[in-house]
Amino acid sequence: MSKELTAMTLATLFDFPQEDRRKLTYWSDVTMAMPGPDSLVKTQDEKAVVMTEFLTAFVGMFQERIPREGGADFISLMAHSSHAQEFSIGELFGDGVVLLVGGNDTTRNTITGSVYALNKWPEQMAKLRANPELVPSMVSETIRWQTPLTHMTRVATRDVEIGGKVIPKGDRVVLWYVSGNRDESKVENPDAYLIDRKNPRQHMSFGFGIHRCLGNRLAELQLKIIWEEMLARFPEIVVVEEPTLTFSNFAKGYEKMTVVIPRRN
Repeated sequence: MSKELTAMTLATLFDFPQEDRRKLTYWSDVTMAMPGPDSLVKTQDEKAVVMTEFLTAFVGMFQERIPREGGADFISLMAHSSHAQEFSIGELFGDGVVLLVGGNDTTRNTITGSVYALNKWPEQMAKLRANPELVPSMVSETIRWQTPLTHMTRVATRDVEIGGKVIPKGDRVVLWYVSGNRDESKVENPDAYLIDRKNPRQHMSFGFGIHRCLGNRLAELQLKIIWEEMLARFPEIVVVEEPTLTFSNFAKGYEKMTVVIPRRN
């Protein structure tokens, strides 16, 4: 369900054929995959072939839309921007990957994480069913608790001293969003999942400043809609065993999570 919703949404944002939307999911999954015997791709070379396929498709869509009038999808907006002619192939590929993974993996894993969290804390599920108006707050708490991307790197644009340590210009700095979201000085009882926190949207999962996630409102909307529908349709959603986590220190995701949805009487 989470795969279908995010794939349909991403295909709409790219103006990509809906009948081919699972290609977007596959490209995103391979982007995040660590090559290995049990992975989607066995070797780095195999991964490179798939990534080249995505690059070819993305650049092709970009170039095809430059002469086209109008278009409200992301790729058309990029193609018609004042900087369109300045994009290098590397920049297009980087932007494409950010849009691909940001529009697929993160939201999908947060939807799955919300089901897992509400099973782990059944009193929070009871609270949500008793008061569905808590859905927006629950969405924000899930994004904080899940932290779908655990960290990101930035490059220092100048020498700066923080906490007595000098960070030279050009050095890379790792920003651990997952640590910020568990900061006891900012979040009371941070390891707990509480859907009625006073300031649920004060989290670091979307980043900050000029690099703040462009799709943050869309991600929140997708989670809100899917939970409004699930609460209305399903009397219960039961996780029957511990999920299999994605092998990654970057993306906090799920390879497999088995659930049972009982029939309505």
